[in-house]
Amino acid sequence: MSKKNVILRRFLLVNDDFFMDENTLLEKLKGIKIRFDEVEQQITDPDAIADIKRFVALNREYRQLELIAQAATQYENLIVSVESTKKILASEHDAELLAMAKDEIDELARQINEMEEQIKILLLPADPQDERNAILEIRAGTGGDEASIFAGDLFRMYQKYIEKRGWKSEITSLSEGTIGGFKSIIMKIKGQGVYGVMKYESGVHRVQRVPQNETVGRLHTSVATVAVLPEAEEFDVEINMNDIRKDIFCASGPGGQSVNTAYSAIRLTHLPTGIVVQCQDERSQIRNFEKAMTELRTRIYNIEYQKYMGEIASKRKTMVSTGDRSAKIRTYNYPQSRITDHRINYQMYNLPAFVDGDIQDCIDQLQIAENAERLKSID
Repeated sequence: MSKKNVILRRFLLVNDDFFMDENTLLEKLKGIKIRFDEVEQQITDPDAIADIKRFVALNREYRQLELIAQAATQYENLIVSVESTKKILASEHDAELLAMAKDEIDELARQINEMEEQIKILLLPADPQDERNAILEIRAGTGGDEASIFAGDLFRMYQKYIEKRGWKSEITSLSEGTIGGFKSIIMKIKGQGVYGVMKYESGVHRVQRVPQNETVGRLHTSVATVAVLPEAEEFDVEINMNDIRKDIFCASGPGGQSVNTAYSAIRLTHLPTGIVVQCQDERSQIRNFEKAMTELRTRIYNIEYQKYMGEIASKRKTMVSTGDRSAKIRTYNYPQSRITDHRINYQMYNLPAFVDGDIQDCIDQLQIAENAERLKSID
């Protein structure tokens, strides 16, 4: 048997079933690219721009389809390259060129395998909330003053991370701890895909360390709870103003004398649900009202969203991002400089860097674990 035939036979044996599902995947990607082109045209339509709700929905869909359309183009280009190289294998007689073509085929096969895995993940049904801004709430739990200090540490950790991501944040409500930190603090985070990233932080965070006010040097365990909610848009929830009790009072805490003496703070009570929100961060009563309404709208919206999350969780054996604030998710062990994420057994022995906002690797691992879990559920 000639060297050419040996190389060609090796290629066929190794790659015989390599492109089995190629046509199926290409057809699916073709349909997505057609829809992407349709959405791209629709978002420039004056009628769509005039309809705010439709325009926002189209922009969300555009961002979701854009990544798949780009991946589809790369995948198609790789298929074309394979076909070209296969022609060389079928017609070339020079052994050296045949060997080079075989090596190229192997490399293209590797790239196609990787691209197919990426596309599988991109084709997973996206949580429609992932592109939204988020409301982040941190509350001190068990541990007294040390829990409040830890809540403050978490707040600063997230602030550092938000800065690194180029997002924007604004505090809407806070209650300071007796000797530092916060009993509770709530802030809004704005940016592309904020909720899809920050949702992994919901749950109970536990710290193990010797508190500053500990005289004997004993190790204490304290906790703080984190809740991350997808922010509701104004058109997502219709609120009857007759269902809201509005209270106005003097703001407390930092802000200067004018903030503390002016009746600028707002408390809103939604009578049908009993949800209470308040905002005192701004000097303007109008601005505080607007922020309080945003949070109220978000909390009402999330009543239904949590039902949706519960339905998904019930269909899976485990789930990385349940949004359940009662689940213990992470331990910060200061004596060992160790971070442990209990959902995926993730460990990092550089606690100072982590609490300084270097949390992206942990979030990446959580996303990988959840994507793997979702792929299993549809296999």
